[in-house]
Amino acid sequence: MSFFSQLFSPQSAAWSVFVIMLVASSGLALGNIKVFGINLGIAGVLFSGILAGHVGLAINPEIMEFLRDFGLILFVYSIGTQVGPGFFSSFRKQGIQLNLLAAGVVLGGVAVTLAVAKFAGFNIATAVGMYAGAVTNTPSLAAAQQTLGAVNPEAANSASVGYALAYPGAILGIIAAMLLIRRIFKEQAARDMLLVHSDKAASALINASITVENKNLEGLQVKDIPAISELGVVVSRTYHAGLLGVAHDDTVIHLGDVLLAVGLAENIRKFTVVVGSGSGMDLKKMPSRIIHSRVIVTHKEVIGKTLEELGLEARYDVLATRVARADVEFLVSDTYVLQFADNLVLVGEEASVAKAAETLGNSPKDLNHPQLIPAFIGIAAGVLLGTIPLTIPGLSGTVKLGLAGGPLIMAILLSYVQHIGPLNWYLPPAGNLMLRELGIVLFLSCVGLKAGGKFFETLLNGNGMYIVLFSFLITVLPLLIVGIFAKARLKLNYVSLCGMLAGSMTDPPALAFANSLSSSNLSAMSYATVYPLVMILRVLSAQVMVMLVLK
Repeated sequence: MSFFSQLFSPQSAAWSVFVIMLVASSGLALGNIKVFGINLGIAGVLFSGILAGHVGLAINPEIMEFLRDFGLILFVYSIGTQVGPGFFSSFRKQGIQLNLLAAGVVLGGVAVTLAVAKFAGFNIATAVGMYAGAVTNTPSLAAAQQTLGAVNPEAANSASVGYALAYPGAILGIIAAMLLIRRIFKEQAARDMLLVHSDKAASALINASITVENKNLEGLQVKDIPAISELGVVVSRTYHAGLLGVAHDDTVIHLGDVLLAVGLAENIRKFTVVVGSGSGMDLKKMPSRIIHSRVIVTHKEVIGKTLEELGLEARYDVLATRVARADVEFLVSDTYVLQFADNLVLVGEEASVAKAAETLGNSPKDLNHPQLIPAFIGIAAGVLLGTIPLTIPGLSGTVKLGLAGGPLIMAILLSYVQHIGPLNWYLPPAGNLMLRELGIVLFLSCVGLKAGGKFFETLLNGNGMYIVLFSFLITVLPLLIVGIFAKARLKLNYVSLCGMLAGSMTDPPALAFANSLSSSNLSAMSYATVYPLVMILRVLSAQVMVMLVLK
């Protein structure tokens, strides 16, 4: 240390940055170490910071506070931009059920935490830290620390210790709950996983060449083929009198024509029964000037417009058949509203497709280049939103969304809207990941450094083992209660259930375990469906618990 003291002033920004970078790099390395296939992940930074704080490394308190809060803002804002586009759609159909179940896990965790605080004698600061660690949710820790810090800065430090002691057991507890539910419903879980494998093939979009043999279809337009809309099938090409062309709604079909249809496998089968029979021709492989190409929507002028308003068919004789958005591919119609970064499949002659692509943008450079002005405006608006006091019935004081909740909710709203005038809140995946990882690393490094002096004392000489034990109960009990109910009463698919449970804890290692159960993306979809709501509930619930006890 004497060598470093000759190079740095202990209160300098240079020394603070040096220490934070040491903690961050060693913590990330620690988090990558796997024991029985499980690793700490990003939480390794927290334990690296605790160890550094224990051996006496310290930085300027004001710089530490700034880095911690700034890291938190970057982290939650990037999460908001990631989940925002699909947030409101997550409440449709089965999404409502999954979100209600996940909310039940959150409320169950709150109930167990308050019971533990009352009957086991933990103070609210330690208890809410245990809660945040037991559900592996760092933003809830930050929200609780902000509320506690307004009353007693030392209480905020106790929350960090409770979080650190609870976190490792939480990762094991979530996976253990999944395995126990699988054991209880052994036969049903096995059937569910087999069913998911068969459903995966059925949910993929396919194309098929079909010969028109139904005499009733002679002279009809494509749009008038019976059940074409109900089945969600798109006809992209027609082969008539030796000529291959792009199919449009008003294209007239005749007996003996061959149609290239795109849709779900089962729907294509039903459509074939209506039209005729499968053709030996493969229109996609026939040599012609007709091509299909993927085009990325990047021009600001087309965002928010429907395909009909854009008029690709009328202007270029080009047909849009499907789109990939957020790794999900589906068919499109004229009423489809374009969003930034949509990946459209266009069918038409090569020169026409090129002109349509120019209209849509199709610029990977624009896609990968983050718009900084909207990001700065969004973060500023989120910080402002977090300072607005909110009144909740039953509480004597007001609750603020704070630096954890304000930027999160603002990012969700702005990324859902996507653009206001020339401002576009789309954040490229690589940029989003960089902001998110940088933010959480800065936050956890500072939290660990501050908690390091008290962590080992609590673990070895205090009630550390009791914290670990009761935190495990906070993790496992709500998961088991909700999980068993969902499987026994609601008959929820086991793979989807595991994704929901992992999402209710916002825990990537648990999601990785759930993904390993099946090659389908069902667990990931369930995780993504509940993640936005759970994140907001975790942030608010941590603050509400503090307010309930301190009112």
